[in-house]
Amino acid sequence: MLRIIMIMHRNERGITGLETAIILIAFVVVASVFAYTVLSAGIFSSQKAKEAIYSGLDEATSSMEPRGGMTAYSGTVGATETVVKLSFTVTTALPGYAADLTPPYTASDTDLTASGMENVCLISYIDDKQLILDAAWTVDFIGKNNGDYLLDADEQAVITVWLADYTASSYTTGTDETDPFIDAEADMLKLYDTFTLEVRGEKGAVLCMERTVPGRIDVVMNLN
Repeated sequence: MLRIIMIMHRNERGITGLETAIILIAFVVVASVFAYTVLSAGIFSSQKAKEAIYSGLDEATSSMEPRGGMTAYSGTVGATETVVKLSFTVTTALPGYAADLTPPYTASDTDLTASGMENVCLISYIDDKQLILDAAWTVDFIGKNNGDYLLDADEQAVITVWLADYTASSYTTGTDETDPFIDAEADMLKLYDTFTLEVRGEKGAVLCMERTVPGRIDVVMNLN
């Protein structure tokens, strides 16, 4: 009888040891899953943070900034002496990026004509009477340049926004909303009018410039 009781006790110890081993294995599995989850979350967060940093750097390096003030030029539209075009100089904000300034228009001494080229840089004109989302503009590189339409880090470009059409050496309004000019003589810029130009490059932040027409219309006006 004593021998049978001892055998039964040994079997209980075996069962207790097996249960303990199963519990330990379960703890190890749960801990492994938890550790994997934490590690994956950390890697994902680090990846997202890195993407945000690179996105911010790309936004900064691909932006343009104005160099100097804005110049307004007057002309006669119908019977109105008004501002017919605006010019400003831009450079890249940081080295390492070339802004595409392929222009939608080209200008000669007597005419403003469509360039026939695809432009990725858009310039919008806004005042209290109208919004021209894709205004007409031309570009001229000054100083050092390599002869293309890419604005490199060591180059400067003068952008001219045309508010009125220019044909045969005279200025006229646009005809309807499909053209990139102001369509009514009464809506042309007058004394003390405030307007905004928004320059949207292929990438980078939008360059916004707000100016006010002075109290006298001169042939050339510096709008600081």
